[in-house]
Formats: sequence, structure tokens, C-alpha cells
Amino acid sequence: MPNSAIGKALRYSAERWAELSNYLYDGRLEIDNNLVENAIRPVALGRKNYLFAGSHSAAKRAAMVYSFFAICKKHGVNPYEWLKHTLQNIMSINHKDIKSLYPQNFKPDM
Repeated sequence: MPNSAIGKALRYSAERWAELSNYLYDGRLEIDNNLVENAIRPVALGRKNYLFAGSHSAAKRAAMVYSFFAICKKHGVNPYEWLKHTLQNIMSINHKDIKSLYPQNFKPDM
């Protein structure tokens, strides 16, 4: 039946067949979006966890820390080393140079 769930799904697919089959013509395209889903899963979980942070301010602080750790991951920086370095140096740095403490600018001691 056209109005059944399967009928609606088939109609949806038929109306978008050209777009749905693009991956057949370009080898760079994936058949699914699992890589993207896996990449954003931690963000979705974090969002749910912020609901239980205790207050709006606590949720904002948790989101900031989470964002810094995500930036560390993106730039291949060890979050523990970065956070330790930042906490040891934040009081002695000029406010104009605060960007030097960002994870993407972190240079670990060798």
C-alpha cells in the first residue's frame, strides 16, 4: 500500500534514486556515513551528559574542557601533558600571549 511504512520508504528512495546512487560513480564516496557517525558520537554523548552537570554554569565549564580535549585529539596532543603544562604556566603568561597555551600551539618538552 502506498501509505504504509514500506510504501513511503520505497517512494522516498525512488524520488531520490540519482542522489542515492552517486557513490556508484565516484569511488571516493562511501555507501554509508558510519565514519562521520563514529566521529560525532562522543559529542552526542557529551551533550546528554551535560544535562546532569548540576547547573548551567557547570555544563558550560564541562563543555569547554571537553572542547579542549577534542582539540588535543585533533592535533595529536596528549591531553594530560597539555593540561599539566597549561596549569603550570597560566599564571605567568601575559594575557596577550594566551593563545600560546591553546592545544594546537602546544609543543611538548622533549
